[in-house]
Amino acid sequence: MTQITPDADNEATPPFATGTRRAKVKQNGMLARIMLAFLTTAGIFYINIMPAVVSGLKEGLAFTNQQAGFVSSANLYGAAIGALTAVFLIKRINWRVWSYILLISLIAIDGICIFIEDPTFMVVVRFIHGLTGGLLVGIGFGIISRTTEADKTFGYLLFIQWGLGGLGLMFLPELVPSYGTAALFVSLMTFTLVTLLMMPFIPHYKIEQSQSSHQTKTSMNKSLLILNLVAIFLFQAANMGLFAYIIGLGKAQGLSIEFMSPALASASWFALLGPFLVIIIGTKYGRTLPLVTSILITALCSWLLHYSESSQVYLVANIIIGVTWAFALPFMFGICSELDKAGQLAALGGFASKVGLATGPMVGAIILTGEEYDLVIKVAVVALIFCAISVVKPAKVLDGMRS
Repeated sequence: MTQITPDADNEATPPFATGTRRAKVKQNGMLARIMLAFLTTAGIFYINIMPAVVSGLKEGLAFTNQQAGFVSSANLYGAAIGALTAVFLIKRINWRVWSYILLISLIAIDGICIFIEDPTFMVVVRFIHGLTGGLLVGIGFGIISRTTEADKTFGYLLFIQWGLGGLGLMFLPELVPSYGTAALFVSLMTFTLVTLLMMPFIPHYKIEQSQSSHQTKTSMNKSLLILNLVAIFLFQAANMGLFAYIIGLGKAQGLSIEFMSPALASASWFALLGPFLVIIIGTKYGRTLPLVTSILITALCSWLLHYSESSQVYLVANIIIGVTWAFALPFMFGICSELDKAGQLAALGGFASKVGLATGPMVGAIILTGEEYDLVIKVAVVALIFCAISVVKPAKVLDGMRS
């Protein structure tokens, strides 16, 4: 049974507290990891339903491919700036109070978006949403780094993202024709509200003196950090560059939305196998072999999307990409956490991730002046190959330290 401990530290009582001592879940227990996963997902849940968002903006508001892509990219570039800001704030702020404020702000911004119909105004508002959500994500990444076996916590994070993302991809595309883009933004508001209700029970995760003062030679090696950040950027850019337009790609190949919605939802749910494996095995077999293998498999299956006129190929390729995507990321974020248990470098990994997630749809929007989905696929495959090359050295160095 998960242990519950009273909140006996002297940190400020969070907003909405009743004045009584709050019960916190066990700091490194499963429930704590799940709640941190919700907290870190709340600011960027739209990423996991990105095809539904892009398709919904096109169907519900008659946005073009480029306009919908720019809205998504603005949201993600804002998130990148927010995540970068968290790098400098995470050790100096009361992260719980900030989290409350940011969660409430996200609900308000998503509510405003229900009434926006102009593409330019939507870009501006979603950029502000990205700034807010990115800061929350950066805080979440930093706090996750203070848990033991951070790779596993990141595994829970991806498990939550892909599982609930699958529900969104299953139902939202079919709701937009009836309810408009309100269906998209209400779903985001609901997720954020659930996270807000979890906040009183999340432990405080103060920085231990040993965490803030202890530095290893590896953590001081900037080249390892840069290589890992480049790998995260390329991995996220390649995958999101395809994922954001995966419904449009299928339509161009003659597939129906009635097939693609459940197919993509199934892919998201099968993808749960990826973070589940990370939760189970952790770094038992090191990081190098699992990382490089999963990235190259992602590249191969991305290439297979050239043949999406076959519904079987489309389905299987998306399933495998989902599994490897959700499997590789916790390890890459874990490398950042291994370098700094105070959480600053993990927040920097979140920044690289958001820039990559924003750049993918932006490059796709530029390429897709017509329906050049084949070129989008080729660019993604090349980026994934370079990603595999970049991650080898930092993974091998950390594996060597364990042996």
